[in-house]
Amino acid sequence: MSLSRTLVKDALLAAGPADAILLQGWVRTRRDAKGFSFVELNDGSSLKGIQVIAPATLPNYAADLPRAATGAALEVRGRLVASQGAGQKWEVVAETLTVVGEADATYPLQKKGHSLEFLREIAHLRPRSNLFGAVFRIRSRLAYAVHQFFQERSFAYVHAPIITTSDCEGAGELFRVTTLDASHPPMTEAGDVDFRQDFFARKAYLTVSGQLEAEVFACALSNVYTFGPTFRAENSNTSRHAAEFWMIEPEMAFCDLEGNMALAEEFVKHLIRDVRQHCAGDLEFLGKFVDQGLLARLDFVLERPFQRCSYTEAIELLAKSGRTWEHPVAWGDNLQSEHERYLAEEHFKCPVTVYNYPRTLKPFYMRVNEDGRTVRAMDLLVPGIGEIIGGSQREERLEVLRENLAQHQLPEKEYWWYLDLRRYGTVPHAGFGLGFERMLMFVTGVANIRDVIPFARTPGSADF
Repeated sequence: MSLSRTLVKDALLAAGPADAILLQGWVRTRRDAKGFSFVELNDGSSLKGIQVIAPATLPNYAADLPRAATGAALEVRGRLVASQGAGQKWEVVAETLTVVGEADATYPLQKKGHSLEFLREIAHLRPRSNLFGAVFRIRSRLAYAVHQFFQERSFAYVHAPIITTSDCEGAGELFRVTTLDASHPPMTEAGDVDFRQDFFARKAYLTVSGQLEAEVFACALSNVYTFGPTFRAENSNTSRHAAEFWMIEPEMAFCDLEGNMALAEEFVKHLIRDVRQHCAGDLEFLGKFVDQGLLARLDFVLERPFQRCSYTEAIELLAKSGRTWEHPVAWGDNLQSEHERYLAEEHFKCPVTVYNYPRTLKPFYMRVNEDGRTVRAMDLLVPGIGEIIGGSQREERLEVLRENLAQHQLPEKEYWWYLDLRRYGTVPHAGFGLGFERMLMFVTGVANIRDVIPFARTPGSADF
């Protein structure tokens, strides 16, 4: 009977010793002593590795133990026994040890400190480090928690298209998708590129949001959500922006701004609570080596009710703060990161939802308030990050939506299907978008978005 593999995390949590165990993983460290060697083996299933004792009596000890260097892949069969050393409950006494794949002295992840900048240059290897193993295990768990939250509330999961012909945000920061020959594109008689000869017979782009498509399904299935990659061709090199990132976008029919804000606040708390419960070891590591205030901040957010204030109130608070802002702000201006963080970190000292923004600042699809100057938009701001969620009640009135499209200089013919939703059984509806990487930055304390996504896509960088 063949022996099935045991993950390191399960071996570490074993209820008792085992006469036979099979482990497969990579060497973190090896220390040789007289008559045996200590090997720390890690397979990525947990932050901690397990100690393997390889006795010199192994038939291949002299030939293969020197090959079991840091980074090498091993298969170990042996006995799980109580550890004699401090800080670990179990260890494995090897009865056979096979080097599956060698790693020579050029292996970059030796036992020493490495800068984040250096680790980005070896993104194909950095998941093997303690830091990035922790980050990406949390990313995996957080993605599961996203689906769990919505599925338990009877939301249907909708797969929004990656290729689109409409610009949801109207900002024009789009990546074009084309099969035309860039050096010799077909031309019209007027001298323009003839996109009628392109693959989709028109201009096409990578999506900036799945929201418009989610609205279609909300107007049929009531409550839906999308969770997928989105793209912005924004030439920004900040620690908070990437050209490719993941978005979670719920959309609810028969829902207003109040219901939208309540769901967003509940959602953020659910994600934090889930990670605190299921990723305790990884969070403890990050709290020790990345952000010493991390655990206290997460617990603080869980325990405190979120605050809400209107955009107008926020402008008044910023004006009364006595601060000299790098970006002076007046009513009608966008809130910058310094303003958002002041509100969340210093004034309210907790997450805050700012709502009812000036109409001129927001996209065409947001519902116009009775004052005609503001829209039913909301941004959820958290300490350490700033904006983490943006959303709104959508404009369900056909004539007002047509007016909004005209004001944003967007052609109705491009949005005919979106307008149809207002012609056939229109309902009040609302939704928001959560930047998955922004949420990961918040729950891990990692300060740069490049370090919470497996392979970052930023201006001038698309390696791996």
